[in-house]
Amino acid sequence: MTAPKAIDAPDTSPPILGPQYRTATLGILLVVTLIAFEGMSVGVVMPAVSADLDALNLYGISFSAFLIASLFANVVAGLWSDRRGYPLPFLVGVVLFVAGMALAGAADAKELFLVARAVQGLGAGSSIVALYVMIARVYPAVVRPKVFAALSAAWVVPSMVGPAVAGAVAKEWGWRFVFYGIIPLVVPALVMLVPALRMASPGEADESPRGPRSQPLAMTLAATSAAGGAGVLLWGVDELHKQPVIGTAATLGGLGFLIYGLHRLLPPGALRFGRGLPTTVLLRGFFSAAFFGVNSFIPLVLTSVKLFDARAAGIALTTGALGWSAGSFLQSRRTAEPHRRIRLGAVCVTAGIVIALFAALPAVSGWIAVPAWIAAGFGMGLGMTTVSVTALRQSPVSEQGANSAALSVTDMLGSALTVGLGGAVINFIGHGSGQIATGFVVISVLMALIGLAATFLAARTR
Repeated sequence: MTAPKAIDAPDTSPPILGPQYRTATLGILLVVTLIAFEGMSVGVVMPAVSADLDALNLYGISFSAFLIASLFANVVAGLWSDRRGYPLPFLVGVVLFVAGMALAGAADAKELFLVARAVQGLGAGSSIVALYVMIARVYPAVVRPKVFAALSAAWVVPSMVGPAVAGAVAKEWGWRFVFYGIIPLVVPALVMLVPALRMASPGEADESPRGPRSQPLAMTLAATSAAGGAGVLLWGVDELHKQPVIGTAATLGGLGFLIYGLHRLLPPGALRFGRGLPTTVLLRGFFSAAFFGVNSFIPLVLTSVKLFDARAAGIALTTGALGWSAGSFLQSRRTAEPHRRIRLGAVCVTAGIVIALFAALPAVSGWIAVPAWIAAGFGMGLGMTTVSVTALRQSPVSEQGANSAALSVTDMLGSALTVGLGGAVINFIGHGSGQIATGFVVISVLMALIGLAATFLAARTR
């Protein structure tokens, strides 16, 4: 185990763009950039998609379908990576991701669009877990903070140009071409990745004894239970105000399946906030839940309430990503203990959410979302990236895939549940301009409470 370096000690770790790691680093960054373009673009054009397909009542579930499918793919790809190596699950994920983009662009009904989002989620979930395992296998522990900082930096260019390009393309040619336009980016990405994927053979997986979280059938059933339970839970919450009895039954049933699945998917003790790895993994979900539970609705409130166009509404998302990169760079300097960096990150996310709340108020400019999301993004870069690095350091080699999957499970599940909940809040309150503003305030308050909870739980990651 590598001993911690003193703060003032010279950095002697190999550069991630040096000859030893250049190919792997460039390949990883290209794929992250591709996924970043999709994430930033879809968030900006979703109001237009909802209007064109008459799907405002499915606004939240359109994001959640992607995330719930990713949750299932996370587990399967993690098991696959542990046993057979990361190249094949990564390539399968990229193919599914592209197929989902093509389906989304061709969708002529909201139901088909939801299917397309789920296919995209399967691809993105598989690819991201494979990338995490690649980082754990290719880079030594002392280098990983730099790699995660580079991953966050890979969001900078898409975040700076993605919202503006997506808004311009949607305005000139329609939102469908936002999805179609991402597909050609796959070709150069795969060409660059071929050497990186050859660095790992299918038989590279660690041969250490495997625990119960590496049993393929049990884990696949658990993933199905968690993903299905999350979907039923969100459907039930959305139905509560229309069919109280059915909605309540679906909510409770979905919650039961979700808890059963998470009990098997997460490290032992996670649902009890056990110290160390269990809480570290769980906090990834808290960060995602708080941040993305608000982030997904910022374009909606700015376009529907403040009458911004798609390009202007995307600026808040752009600034959030810039803050994220700055926070991630700071965590790579390791100037404080991990749990303190996680706590500070949670404080920044909570503060950003509270400030963003005012963007929905009549007397306040919508542009207040810009500084708010810089602060929230900074907190995500500082806290969430530290969580990822800490979880890998706390994981035995034979469970790196399973714990990488657990990180992504809590990440995707946190986002899916809160975005779906936000959509249910909007549907319950109403789709008028003033009603969307009220719904956004309620969503922001709920997400701020989740961020506040993360500040108190940070100490349990030690």
